[in-house]
Amino acid sequence: MALQFPSTVDAPDAGLEPLISGYRPLHGVFDEMMDGDGRVRGHWQPFLAMLAALGADEINRRFAAADRYLRDSGVFYRVYEDAAGIERPWPLSHIPLIVEPGEWRQLEAGLVQRAELLEAVLADSYGPGTLTRDGRLPAAVVAGNPEFLRPLVGVEPPGGAHLRFYAVDVGRGADGRWWVLNDRAQAPSGAGYAIENRLALSRAIPDIYRKARVERVAPFFQALQAELLALSHRDDARISLLTPGPMNETYFEHAYLARYLGLLLVEGEDLSVQDDGVFIRTVSGLRRTEVLLRRIDADFADPLELNAASRLGVAGLLQAVRDGKVVIINALGAGLVEARAMLAFLPALAPVVLGAELKMPNVATWWLGRADMREDMIGKFDSMVIASAFTEQLPNAQLGSEILGARLDETQRQALMQSIRDRGIDYVAQEAVTLSSMPVWRDGRLQPRPFTLRLFLARTGARWQVLPAGFVRIADDIDARAVSLQRGAATADAWVLAHGPVAETTLLPTPERMPVQRASGLLPSRAADNLFWVGRYVERAEATLRLVRAIVNRVAEADDAAAPVIATLKALLGAWDAIPPDNAAAPATFTARAVLTRSDLDGSLPRLVSAARFAASVIRDRFSPDAWRALNDLAKLIATPLAADPTESAIAERVEAALRIIAALSGLAQENMTQLAGWRFLELGRRIERALLTCRLTRALAQAGTADGELDVLLELADSQITYRQRYVMIAAPAPVVDLVVLDPNNPRSVLYQLDRIEAHLRALPKRSSSGRLSPVQQIAASIATRLRTAEAAAVNEALIVDVEQALMKLSDAITAAYLTNNERSEPVWEALA
Repeated sequence: MALQFPSTVDAPDAGLEPLISGYRPLHGVFDEMMDGDGRVRGHWQPFLAMLAALGADEINRRFAAADRYLRDSGVFYRVYEDAAGIERPWPLSHIPLIVEPGEWRQLEAGLVQRAELLEAVLADSYGPGTLTRDGRLPAAVVAGNPEFLRPLVGVEPPGGAHLRFYAVDVGRGADGRWWVLNDRAQAPSGAGYAIENRLALSRAIPDIYRKARVERVAPFFQALQAELLALSHRDDARISLLTPGPMNETYFEHAYLARYLGLLLVEGEDLSVQDDGVFIRTVSGLRRTEVLLRRIDADFADPLELNAASRLGVAGLLQAVRDGKVVIINALGAGLVEARAMLAFLPALAPVVLGAELKMPNVATWWLGRADMREDMIGKFDSMVIASAFTEQLPNAQLGSEILGARLDETQRQALMQSIRDRGIDYVAQEAVTLSSMPVWRDGRLQPRPFTLRLFLARTGARWQVLPAGFVRIADDIDARAVSLQRGAATADAWVLAHGPVAETTLLPTPERMPVQRASGLLPSRAADNLFWVGRYVERAEATLRLVRAIVNRVAEADDAAAPVIATLKALLGAWDAIPPDNAAAPATFTARAVLTRSDLDGSLPRLVSAARFAASVIRDRFSPDAWRALNDLAKLIATPLAADPTESAIAERVEAALRIIAALSGLAQENMTQLAGWRFLELGRRIERALLTCRLTRALAQAGTADGELDVLLELADSQITYRQRYVMIAAPAPVVDLVVLDPNNPRSVLYQLDRIEAHLRALPKRSSSGRLSPVQQIAASIATRLRTAEAAAVNEALIVDVEQALMKLSDAITAAYLTNNERSEPVWEALA
């Protein structure tokens, strides 16, 4: 059936000339948009005609809107230029790859057949080993692969399948045929980014998207979601997505897929293996999970039986698999079939295992574990691509993941040849592949660039379903063989065209489909812990900034009375490790600069803000975009260089700007964050830290023998000057000041006010005991609050304040033990205040 052009297009090539003028396919390369005679392919014409009708200015405006959507949504990936990595904005190329329906059906058939073959190879490799016994698959290709997990030999994966979510990278040769470049069975990435690419583009050009009759992606994810639910047998069990954490390059995708599919995002430390299953550590106690969609490599999954150095996995997870207590997708050990060495044998295995030749061939590959094959390929060295047989990188990491023999200098060439002769088992030779090209929008016009296409399959019941879209990666270099986001590639959507009208389907909630609910699900202990520490770090940063501001204000006074006050404030900063020990005699502006710029001190602003940002990044899926932007703005402000000898005004401007951002962040937490358990832990962290810091400031500035002006500084730091002046006119006296900043339950900065809020939050947290008595955590808070409620201001001395500080630290430890630690059954031991 022929494609129907939209009614707005008079003829297939109407109005295309301004858009395609100057577009020239790369020499010797199949181009997706234009044939060898310079004519636009039929299935591209409707899209290009509608795009051309917009005009260059409107096209640029629409594409900028797509970039803005991705930026506002917080879409990023991490580039590892150093150990920590750098977050980069998502590099969307705005022209989709367009696939016509007939060609898509052929791709689907080839992919489904390949998935069935790989599942059969995995079942045999971990089962009877018939293929190896019959000499069809060398034992070294299986047992020599680091992804082969010997502890799981003979273990049938719970649920009955090794592969349930599979991806394959394909490219098109110069003859127009699609070839498989790589199989992705370990923990395939890219599906979440494909959804985001689709959302960004469909919002930027919604009229074109609707008229182009593009197959929707939501039915595929609905089927995957239903399959995950079917694999979970208990009503009280949660389905989880297991992520390595925020330092992973695709962490955003993990968080996004978890939200999109309704899964709980967990890290290894969130999970605990018990005799009767795998459980999630939450602030409400242990909650069962029966299905894990994993995004960590299998070797890191269980430090008890696999990689003992792993901090990403769960001790005992392999035993839970053996006992059939948890379904892991994909099964541990499925990465065996990702090895390039396997590509050398799959074409010959297909007729034996499936009774048919492969419908879609993979790139020609020769495993160099055989002596005769080694010498043959060394003879063709310059025309071959040499790659690692089992891992991502060649043994010589400087050569990257693969290298064309002709590109090596003589020294590298001889060294690699010798390495192949010494240990050929670790190498494969592959035919050099020239990738096909597709159009990208650069400098106001279309230009060809090489690309690869990653396609996704999900096992639903007994059949495979293919996502009618894909994750396109586009090289910036026109001579590229491999495409990687780590090397500056861009990404694009893939539009599979339908023959007829396409039904609107989405997993995103619509008003008529949205059930009313007020709970936000389970809160893992790790997430609560990070919220708690975000609150503490931000509050500590605010107090430090207020100290710096107080110092700068006193410098401007330039009188003898200010000197002892400044010395006291410097001593506080030194005690907090915000300035170096030798800074006591330095000018006040140098002290302020050290606090604002020194990243080697635990109490300095760069360290505190960095710690707050890192804790927030771990819970990115629970942090609002506005709050995340505010925290990033604060980090950028603190990272902005200061002059070597800054003026008081420059320091004051920096401090005031930082305090405004923190005030905005606090306001966002109060007004924009749902006030459930997560918010309460953020608040608990803030309140405990504020109470502790106020106690320390009171001890330093309001006790007997303090210098003139120190009580005024305390009022300034506690933001209580206006209230004090309204009550007591002008004179700052010890007892009234202490009453206001320590004992006044109506002052939002007082210690007692923090205790009142802490008690309220603790009452609202999940109960861990049904006895009806106050929990040990509540007992500590109540004891401190009662002590302060019954105290007289004149009787508040250093000993009492020290007792309160110590009790607050015990309270923090008790909250950690009861709700935030991995030892979920421990109960804090508390000693009453004297």
